[in-house]
Amino acid sequence: MQAGSRDGSGPVWHREDGAAGAVVDGDVLELASELARRLMARDDEPTRLPEPAELEAALDLRPPTEPRPLGEVADRLGRLLEFTPSTSGRRFFNQLFAGRDEAALLGELVAVIANTSPYTYKAAGAQVLAERALIAHMGRKVGWEPCGGLFTPGGSLSNFAAMVVARNERLEGVRETGLDGRPAAMYISAEAHYSLPKNAGMLGIGRRNVRSVKTDGEGRMLASALQEAIRRDIDAGVVPLMVVATSGTTVQGAFDPLDALAEVTRAHGVWLHVDGAYGGTLLLSEEHRHLLRGAELADSFTWDAHKMMGVPLTCSVALFRDPEMPHKHFDETATYLFQRDDATYNPGRSSLQCGRRNDALKLWTAWQRHGDAGYARRIERQFALAAYARSVIEAEPRFTLVKRPQSINLCFTIDGVDAKEVCHVMDRAGRARVSHGTVDGVSTVRLVCLNPDLREADFDEFFDHVRWAADRLLAGSPEG
Repeated sequence: MQAGSRDGSGPVWHREDGAAGAVVDGDVLELASELARRLMARDDEPTRLPEPAELEAALDLRPPTEPRPLGEVADRLGRLLEFTPSTSGRRFFNQLFAGRDEAALLGELVAVIANTSPYTYKAAGAQVLAERALIAHMGRKVGWEPCGGLFTPGGSLSNFAAMVVARNERLEGVRETGLDGRPAAMYISAEAHYSLPKNAGMLGIGRRNVRSVKTDGEGRMLASALQEAIRRDIDAGVVPLMVVATSGTTVQGAFDPLDALAEVTRAHGVWLHVDGAYGGTLLLSEEHRHLLRGAELADSFTWDAHKMMGVPLTCSVALFRDPEMPHKHFDETATYLFQRDDATYNPGRSSLQCGRRNDALKLWTAWQRHGDAGYARRIERQFALAAYARSVIEAEPRFTLVKRPQSINLCFTIDGVDAKEVCHVMDRAGRARVSHGTVDGVSTVRLVCLNPDLREADFDEFFDHVRWAADRLLAGSPEG
């Protein structure tokens, strides 16, 4: 082998046949650093996206037949990033992203370079211990010690893991012999996450057996309506499998009354799962954890660190009050993989996956940086920003707050225009990205105040964009 000439990205080693070989590590890091700097420098710039077909043709994203020099690959990657909206800038209010945390980013980058799968202590060493420490700490915040848990690729699969366990616990023998036709049902609120009926279809529970329970005027599941639904099913010979309470609904940010729901589930021996993917982080705030009163009474709990905690995607945990649940329902023997130590130090035996990213490392580095106290302060900042945004909405005659916010979600309308169209106009112009949601049949702008690095002035500018878009619609020139 011999050293090849520079192509703008650094030296590349070539085999005798001229094909590109291993790239010098330092150059990869330099390229990545430069791309990262360029990406972050554009955080606050408007990003106007062409129509998908137009952009697809312009970028030519097809894999090539022949290898390309690394410098050219980096250039093409940079071009792709130019048309990728920033989720960390002052123009982004869309999905549940909470800015860019430098300590979590450090852990994420190191995890990529280490490329370790934490399925065994033999393969991952201390990283397995860090994952165990996080699960134990998060369980204590719920109110469980000891507890069990597993990291998953997102809240949908954390919910899935809890649903598997609940199904197996309630339908004895199903893990070994499969579903036997016994009718069974699960119960969610009308505001619950879409992953729940989706998971029910994959698990053999059936989407039609997911009961949508009535909510009160603030989007919280009614314990009385849940009681009625369970009793109807029992009378009809249907097995009530589980109740999924939501702590932080996607649109309204509502919190189901966990203590009241726990009374119902315990009376009937039904599994209670809390989907705290969004709002579970409030357990770290003494001022706001009352919204999850009764969490310790649940059987399982979903918690996404990639939402309120600002950890890079994905970082989700499924926690279980009974520490034996993950091993009991996910363990499989594989002597070619699990060759030493007991299951305690082989997370692969209690996981949905075999090979997986080390999502725990970035959360561990972030928690080392912030500590519980730092996260509590972060939450206070998020609520302070929400309070400021609410004051602007309530002071603007054209805006109407449709519900009293329970947390940091603000849903409002604009006089004379469809909120959904306002969101589309701002998006197409690259001025701001924010989602819309339906509340009591009304289309609203759904503003989520998650990024603690934003300033009050950023929200002032956002509301200026809302007014601008509404004026364009009223004038009949949305593209103006």
